[in-house]
Amino acid sequence: MPPSTKVALYAAIRRDATSAWPEPRKKLPPLPTRLDPYKELIDAMLRDDLRAPPKQRHTAKRDRLVDEHAAERISYGMVRDYVRLRREEIRIAAGYGTEKAFVPQSHRPGVEAEVDFGDVSVRLAGETVKCVLFSFRMSYSGKAVHRVFATGGQEAFFEGHVHAFSVLGGIPTGKVRYDNLNSAVAQVLGFNRARVETERWTAFRSHYGLEAFYCRPGIEGAHEKGGVEGQIGYFRRNHFVPVPEVDSLAELNELVDRWDQEDDGRRIRSRLRTIGESFTIEAPLLKPLPLEDFETGRLFSLRVNRYAQIGVRANHYSVPARLIGRQVRVVLHASELVVYDHGVEVARHERLMGKAQDRFVLDHYLELLIRKPGAFPGSTALEQAKAAGKFTPVHEAWWAEACKLHGDRDGTRALIQVLLLSRHIGHEHLVAGLASALRAGAMTSDAVALEARKAAETDDRGAVSSPLKPSGPRPARVPKVTSLTERRLAKLPPDTRPMPSVTIYDQLLRRSRSHGRGHFEGEMP
Repeated sequence: MPPSTKVALYAAIRRDATSAWPEPRKKLPPLPTRLDPYKELIDAMLRDDLRAPPKQRHTAKRDRLVDEHAAERISYGMVRDYVRLRREEIRIAAGYGTEKAFVPQSHRPGVEAEVDFGDVSVRLAGETVKCVLFSFRMSYSGKAVHRVFATGGQEAFFEGHVHAFSVLGGIPTGKVRYDNLNSAVAQVLGFNRARVETERWTAFRSHYGLEAFYCRPGIEGAHEKGGVEGQIGYFRRNHFVPVPEVDSLAELNELVDRWDQEDDGRRIRSRLRTIGESFTIEAPLLKPLPLEDFETGRLFSLRVNRYAQIGVRANHYSVPARLIGRQVRVVLHASELVVYDHGVEVARHERLMGKAQDRFVLDHYLELLIRKPGAFPGSTALEQAKAAGKFTPVHEAWWAEACKLHGDRDGTRALIQVLLLSRHIGHEHLVAGLASALRAGAMTSDAVALEARKAAETDDRGAVSSPLKPSGPRPARVPKVTSLTERRLAKLPPDTRPMPSVTIYDQLLRRSRSHGRGHFEGEMP
């Protein structure tokens, strides 16, 4: 082994014996590129550009390098990437510019605010989905109001504002900062602050008296509303870690409201007051809310197809089958969809979050299925009702027994008649009625209706009775099925009218015709 190698090895052993931490890895020198011989030439051209007129400076095109220095082996992309980095470095080194700097800003109470959206992941009904987080932040106090929506469309944009105004109790008197989101801006005009706004956003601003300020496009304008940008990051890291698990967006938004209230007690950096204390100063300075509400949903006029469905934003929703072929009015909100027929609400669905999806309600097809009972077992609406827990195993068991007793067709029709009762009887009471009728072996809709009403009356009496109940085991209730006709007759008042008589009709018998004559007996000929 050469002596130099031994010395290096001994030095490494000595170094490892004195410290348990390895030395940091040495940074490798950059690999040589075909552009290296021309970097000095490019730098000289960029320095010359500092004294040249602004409209007569070099671009990233490699024409001069090719013409004067025969640099055919270098590409446009290599020159472009190098010029993008070196141009600003050369300007700063020559004293023509400075590094990026920011000027601290002060905000008056109740005047300015910032708005933005952010992405969050949520475990919704056992499935991980991506939602959008709306944030409205007051610039003076840092008071922020958040809302989670399924999508970031214009409906969510409006509903987020309305919710924020209701929580804050007023509207900022000055500018509200926005980026150039499609819900508000239809077109960016040049490199100035002029924007072509969408019609509904202009109407919304006019209704609430908002003054919008639009930031510079792209990432370079994010610092102009840095307060809400940082607020979304803070809220996501502190309240959405770990990923929340909820059954619905309504449940999640209740948690969000509680988190907003908890954040009122924190201080932003080195401020003397908390967020809640600062907001009490600016709350009385906000503009009052308008007396009338603004319709935040998007209106559609759609025709119901032959499957009793309407198509909205690449998804399909069911409506009552009696509306097939008719025009209905649809109001699409951020989290739900409402269908109206001549001003009367006929359907309400939770808005679907994806594309090419279906949401069907079994009740909408019952009048159609009672005429076509063979289509009931394989219907998509039935599968969705089972998945949602609205068609329970008790329904399945009662249906199977009814089919054994009455046959598949009549048993299925009996079940559909039972499902029609859900329009007037609560789901829990109807399931209780099905269970009681099943135990008694009564496979008719009348029996289920009677038992369901009994369960409802029992709950009503239990609600108004004393909460103190006698201890001890309750005796087992023997299921008893009573005819609906007997039940109704038992509640009728006593009938005091006399029994009907036919004696008054006997006088007609005295006027029988005589044989061989054309007049009645007792008449003069």
